[in-house]
Amino acid sequence: MTADEIEGLLSSFPHVAGRLVANASMARLSWFRTGGNADILFEPADEEDLLKVLRRLPGDIPITVIGVGSNLLVRDGGIEGLVIRLGRGFSEICTRGNVVSAGAGAMDVHVAKAAADKGLAGLEFLVGVPGTIGGAVRMNAGAYGREVKDVLLHAHTVDRFGHVEELSPSDFNFSYRHAELTQDKIILKAAFSASHGNPEEIRARMKEISSARADSQPLGTRTGGSTFKNPDGTNAWKLVDEAGCRGLRIGDAQVSEKHCNFLINHGGATAAQIEELGETVRARVLEHSGVELEWEIKRVGRETKGAAS
Repeated sequence: MTADEIEGLLSSFPHVAGRLVANASMARLSWFRTGGNADILFEPADEEDLLKVLRRLPGDIPITVIGVGSNLLVRDGGIEGLVIRLGRGFSEICTRGNVVSAGAGAMDVHVAKAAADKGLAGLEFLVGVPGTIGGAVRMNAGAYGREVKDVLLHAHTVDRFGHVEELSPSDFNFSYRHAELTQDKIILKAAFSASHGNPEEIRARMKEISSARADSQPLGTRTGGSTFKNPDGTNAWKLVDEAGCRGLRIGDAQVSEKHCNFLINHGGATAAQIEELGETVRARVLEHSGVELEWEIKRVGRETKGAAS
């Protein structure tokens, strides 16, 4: 979009309670801490605020929805159209009986802890999933033997025209790290089934998962989480390691030496370098084992000249 088009679109929106800004930095919102700007960033105050904008948004304006940017690589050319970031106004968590409900912006780890506080078991795995509930549902996130599809009761979504709908698990047609949900559907909130359990045992399991994650993953670094999906019958990290890619580096982008299904930005890596590194790993794995790894990290935005495809 041109500067005039962006300005015209901004002026056409009704007054919003949240934050609406042009040419907004996406690097600060991505765990990789790199990438270009969004044409327009909208951080709605609540669901009503979101619906107000969606119902006035022209149908030809692209929409990208993000949470905390945990599994996101924003390309250096930035993101065209409107980026919607669901944050604090979508982070409410509540429990009723054995049901835990959470807004799309609620952190997965906070949902796990809220369930544990009520003595509810079955959601402990969420403590090992970085990111928010919206992203977890959309990608059928999982860890340590469980996935969202195992616990989801229903989810509320809204399309780009502001139509709200309740979906059941069958509507998502879940598969490994995937849900069949069109890009124009925005997850607003979800409800999960839990079971009553022993609070001490629940917390012990969460501690076990957190410790295992800390021991095996490069936490505290600029990374996007698991880079590639695990192929049937094996682990992506093992294929990457066997192909000789542990520690492989392009500029400030590096394959983690601690867990080689993680890519790290040591500070100055561009998104293009991170993506090039990922594509280099994919090529080497394919050559070595014949397995074509699939990206798990979501790559969004305009490519710059010479970037990986």
